[in-house]
Amino acid sequence: MAAPDPIAAAMGVRGCLRAVSSYSSPQVVVVRNGHLGTAYRALQLLVLLYFTGYVFIIQKGYQEREMGPESSIITKVKGVTQSPSKVWDVGEYVAPPEGGSTFSILTRVDISPAQAMETCPEGRAVANATCSSDQDCVPRDTDTSGHGERTGRCVPQAGGTGKSCEVLAWCPVDGDSISESLAEMASQFTVLIKNNIHFPRFGFSKGNIQASESGYLKSCMFNTTSALYCPIFKLGFLVEQAGEDFAELAEKGGVIGVIISWNCNLDLPDAECNPHYSFRRLDPKGALASQGYNYRFAKYYNWNGTRSRVLIKAYGIRVDVIVHGQAGKFSLIPTIITLATALTSVGLGSFVCDWILLCCMDKEQRYSSRKFEQVSPGCRCG
Repeated sequence: MAAPDPIAAAMGVRGCLRAVSSYSSPQVVVVRNGHLGTAYRALQLLVLLYFTGYVFIIQKGYQEREMGPESSIITKVKGVTQSPSKVWDVGEYVAPPEGGSTFSILTRVDISPAQAMETCPEGRAVANATCSSDQDCVPRDTDTSGHGERTGRCVPQAGGTGKSCEVLAWCPVDGDSISESLAEMASQFTVLIKNNIHFPRFGFSKGNIQASESGYLKSCMFNTTSALYCPIFKLGFLVEQAGEDFAELAEKGGVIGVIISWNCNLDLPDAECNPHYSFRRLDPKGALASQGYNYRFAKYYNWNGTRSRVLIKAYGIRVDVIVHGQAGKFSLIPTIITLATALTSVGLGSFVCDWILLCCMDKEQRYSSRKFEQVSPGCRCG
């Protein structure tokens, strides 16, 4: 193996040192070209307009910002309605009763016949429930779509139209339910939405209720212009603002979103920070499967010493209250950063014009020789 050449190694080290110790100084070359000059000034103007109009004025680039306030929501529903069998008050048609950011209002119920815990044939609609003998029914087996635990016996179905496996469940599992509508007066229910927000970075808090007197909320109703700080809405108003038909929604159920936006410029007085409300339907309206909104619950009672229940399939309008927003306030650090970015970006015009001169114009060689010049300054010692 040949020994390394010490002269070549020394030259390589000297070249690296020369590259490290070199300095590139910008050289000003005046190019008298009307088209290029116009393009240069136009680029500078666009950059200045962008930072002045969009970054500073619209985006408020001089502000420190906080996204997403801390928020609390309390809701309350009032009203009375009736179905063919009874009168319903707020304690029965609102769930859950605590009054949080998500709640549902019943608008239709399917009530099953009275049920008791005993053995009976499995429902006809359950897969693999039909049988011809006891061997087809595995004891203590359960089905996720079934109603109970199988006993191992194959018994006649209700009505004598075949056989199915017997189950220990709330019986009868099949029965003609009674449908009752609660929507007759539901559109007139009033919904109070109390919202308080806090931006901890700026120590700023505000709520969507500003009552001038103690009884203000008893007589007011929300209006965007005249009663912005009266957050009491009729249920029919929420559905209408979401672009839905109340009768159709009450029949099949659905989810309505109430979106409260707080976008606050804290450089202005507190009175300029106001809530903005918008409404829309959140569940897919045209879904082929699992359309609408419904759930089941049971009411239990004792009848002649037997624990019984009534199963209710409830259709309703679920209301989701969603709060978001942001706050901004003048701060020196983002202002300096934005100004430095703007001043740096102004130099974009020079870069573009240099590229055009070096690559696209017929005098690029002449410009290149004037633009880039190597100088080796001498050093007088001693």
